[in-house]
Amino acid sequence: MSIFTRFRDIVNSNINGMLDRAEDPEKLIRMMIHEMEDTLVEIKTASAGVMANIRKVERQLEVERGRVNYWKEKAELSVYKGLENLAREALFEKRKFNHRVESLENELTEFNLLIDQYKEDMNQLEEKLKSARNKEKILIQRHIHANNKKRAQEEMRRFEGSDVFLKF
Repeated sequence: MSIFTRFRDIVNSNINGMLDRAEDPEKLIRMMIHEMEDTLVEIKTASAGVMANIRKVERQLEVERGRVNYWKEKAELSVYKGLENLAREALFEKRKFNHRVESLENELTEFNLLIDQYKEDMNQLEEKLKSARNKEKILIQRHIHANNKKRAQEEMRRFEGSDVFLKF
């Protein structure tokens, strides 16, 4: 039974070793940076959509406020002329449009909060992206340095080996 256990451990260690060699930190960081950039684009797109909605709501809000003023003036005119029924109807319409204005103002507030959250998320993501790019540069420099060092050591070994043959 211990032979099978040892065999399984050897196979597992070989598989883990192959996976470790296949895992390139530079590629992982590049992939992570690419995903962050995609996410940043998605956030900016969503933010632009919300900003467009804000402009739309602001235009609707101005229209509704105009209607509120219109019905207010109609109510005042009806009271001035002594037409109470028309004044009540005008005030009812004014109240209806006031509710719409309040609703649109609440929607506008929610959109502004959402924009603030998007801006905060974008700033955080940009900071992380900047950090990841710096790490990528450091890893590339380490990789270049390690390759140069390895090449230099191989040259020194080859030179030492040829020196031994010359002495022989």
